[in-house]
Amino acid sequence: MRLTQVLPPTACDFEALKYGLTQYNESFTGTVFREKIAAFVKDDKDVVVGGVLGEIHWNWLHIQGLWLDESIRKEGWGTKLLAHVERYAVSKNTLNIRLETTSFQALDFYIKLGYAVFGELPNMPQGYTSYFLQKTLSVTAK
Repeated sequence: MRLTQVLPPTACDFEALKYGLTQYNESFTGTVFREKIAAFVKDDKDVVVGGVLGEIHWNWLHIQGLWLDESIRKEGWGTKLLAHVERYAVSKNTLNIRLETTSFQALDFYIKLGYAVFGELPNMPQGYTSYFLQKTLSVTAK
């Protein structure tokens, strides 16, 4: 046995760790549905100008990022993207969503759409605050 240096992992080592962690967790939870998802806003030339990335895991949708090009902000695309993935989550019997945002990003936007802050981390990154939000959907989400 030996302890390695702290370095970026190889793909093989990373997968071995992920596999071991998944096996351990599922020994308690049973097999868990897991799916990476994304939806995009594309312009008439099929160029991505926005989108949302997430993963469904343990009956929660974790929104890992939502981005819109400056040229299409304030046009309702963020609201459309979130509603789109929320409907998809409901179709997968996933009624809980969590996400993170920082004080220079879109906290008010998420609160306006029904997300509630359940935690915050000051100086993440330095000089800013990261907020952790959640939302519970109803099965009638449209």
